[in-house]
Amino acid sequence: MEQFDLVIIGSGPGGYIAAIRASQLKMKVAIIEKYKALGGTCGNVGCIPSKAWLDSSEKYHELVHSFDVHGISAKDVKLDVKKMGDRVAKVVSDMSSGVGYLMKKNKVTVYEGHGSFKDKNTVVIKGEKGIQEISAKNIIIATGSKPSTLPNVKIDKERIITSTEALKLKEVPKHFIVIGAGVIGLELGSVFKRLGAKVSVVEFADNVIATMDQDLGKELHKVLKKDGMEFYLGHGVTEVIRNGNEVSVKAKNKADESIIELKGDYVLIAVGRRPYTDGLNLEAAGLKVDERGRIAVNDHLQTAVSNIYGIGDVVKGAMLAHKAEEEGVFVAELIAGQKPHINYNLIPGVVYTWPEVAGVGHTEQELKQKGLDYKVGKFPYLASGRARASNESAGFIKVLADKNTDEILGIHMIGPRTADIIAEAVVAMEFRASAEDIGRICHAHPTYSEALKEACLAATDNRSLNT
Repeated sequence: MEQFDLVIIGSGPGGYIAAIRASQLKMKVAIIEKYKALGGTCGNVGCIPSKAWLDSSEKYHELVHSFDVHGISAKDVKLDVKKMGDRVAKVVSDMSSGVGYLMKKNKVTVYEGHGSFKDKNTVVIKGEKGIQEISAKNIIIATGSKPSTLPNVKIDKERIITSTEALKLKEVPKHFIVIGAGVIGLELGSVFKRLGAKVSVVEFADNVIATMDQDLGKELHKVLKKDGMEFYLGHGVTEVIRNGNEVSVKAKNKADESIIELKGDYVLIAVGRRPYTDGLNLEAAGLKVDERGRIAVNDHLQTAVSNIYGIGDVVKGAMLAHKAEEEGVFVAELIAGQKPHINYNLIPGVVYTWPEVAGVGHTEQELKQKGLDYKVGKFPYLASGRARASNESAGFIKVLADKNTDEILGIHMIGPRTADIIAEAVVAMEFRASAEDIGRICHAHPTYSEALKEACLAATDNRSLNT
């Protein structure tokens, strides 16, 4: 039986990043992946393919609907969904191959097969070549998550689908019904709306992207509605029935209990994700999951068995690829005897619709609940020279700062390239910057990032150009 310092079950962003860092720290490392392609959900059926679809669909939509404003006219524009899908598939394949290259470069042994526990130090791997066992001083569970569904809905993966199937559709739906107005639902809804589908979104909550600052959800709802996306907020789905190639959705209005019925050719179930621990045989290692299917861990990401760790979607916290990456590095360094740290308050959240949405730190609602004294600085992209020059005037940047100390407590933004601008916010908050600190830093003109400077000035002493 081959022995390793660290064995990782799952090759997603948490798993493969942990493997690389552990190898850099001179450990003998193995990683186990049940699928042929490395990269996990993010690389194969999540972050990467969805962003590739978003990028392609955005280019098509701009050519058809927006370029004429710039003096660019195009006739007889043709949409080749298959070719678009082939490009996405190549992006995914290249990313997976890249992960494989990194494993070889860092001397990480890769096992293809389903990993499960025999005991707390032994992992059984069932693959096409049979069954084998490996031994580990330490083990990381990084098996990620799977799409959730509703109790009364059966996913058939043909017409009633999850994000996994939506990313591989060979046609543009005529009427794409999305159940769930979170990140996944709105991103994929945006893809097919841009490509010509009618898109209807049904959401139980009273606003979209409900976990983010409410002002962001209100603005995104307004923009997407203006673009033609239909919304039925405050509606709970009661029934989803397929009849041939047609799917009907019934939902009840929470306010007056009236029933709506929508009929479309595809229904996307985008109501979140659940931890994926199926078949791990956790009991053999002395482990169990909680009521939400998560593996309990302490502040060091150790499970109830001290040499076994959990990271990413299988443990508490936001289900984000970059959160899993940070946790993977954290565990590798902890095992190596270092003293790493993760500030979970400073893990940014991003929605890759257009306009993009991003936020980090406390929301305004959280500050109100905590009873903290705070002040708000806001700057609209309508007043940004760079945004106006690019015909991108929707959105704003909002800064929340301590009313007494001026320390930044949260930054929330919706607009062009906010997925990248949020990094400046994270850096500033990591070093406990005040709003005035960012306001006094020179930002290149004209850039989108100037909006952050102006919002910080507005929060500091009303010196913003917008006041």
